[in-house]
Amino acid sequence: MKVSQETLDQVLAIALGAGEKILAIYQSDIAVTKKDDDSPLTQADLAAHHHIVAGLKALAPDIPVLSEEDAGIPYETRRQWSRYWLVDPLDGTKEFIKRNGEFTVNIALVDHGAPVLGVVHGPVLETSWIAAQGLGAWRIENGQRSAIRTRKSPARPALVVSKSHRDAALEAFLEKMPEHEAVSRGSSLKFCLVADGVADLYPRTGPTSEWDTAAGQCVAEQAGAQVLVMPGLQPLRYNQKESLLNPLFVVIGDPSYGWADRLPKA
Repeated sequence: MKVSQETLDQVLAIALGAGEKILAIYQSDIAVTKKDDDSPLTQADLAAHHHIVAGLKALAPDIPVLSEEDAGIPYETRRQWSRYWLVDPLDGTKEFIKRNGEFTVNIALVDHGAPVLGVVHGPVLETSWIAAQGLGAWRIENGQRSAIRTRKSPARPALVVSKSHRDAALEAFLEKMPEHEAVSRGSSLKFCLVADGVADLYPRTGPTSEWDTAAGQCVAEQAGAQVLVMPGLQPLRYNQKESLLNPLFVVIGDPSYGWADRLPKA
């Protein structure tokens, strides 16, 4: 489906408003509770969730919303959706609690399993990355909007890795890679580093949920990257099954580099 620039800008405005809600709490004492899966939850997650859902419902009343903070919608219902909003109101809650600024607001529009609009907003960074199929990808910083593209992989590529989720599987993966620089970032900022031409590969060997990745995937793909499931190297897709957990995947900034031949086969 074709997404208009006006719609993209309206979704950006919703994300910016959610960022303001988050910052108001970020600058005060942060109360943390636990979800059923023992992951942290703050009032900022909930405030951003309510703001985003209200904004998207006003923008497009006929398009359903699936948010991390309201993820109990049965698959029998979800499987009927051809288009829906996929939202992580505060991606990187651990980064939020640590107050390192590396958390984002993620809003994506998914159409027949593929993210066709993506907004990733970093409230503390005062930077947003936005993209839509058929329009392109941009970084907005200090009020300036700049088109972004992935880069040609250099002789010593940069691999971006998770800040809070380094594990044995990731270390084993990195050992099989050519000589490289390792860059750590939290939340969906990892996708944005590849989209921005700062990093070349983002391997994800640990668990993620669909709302963690859809917006960043759209930004990366519209900037020239591929986001592929490992080990099959098929495009990462959404709402294809009951579980909302993603398979392992990799973000390739320069498909012509031959990363597929360098990646572990299993």
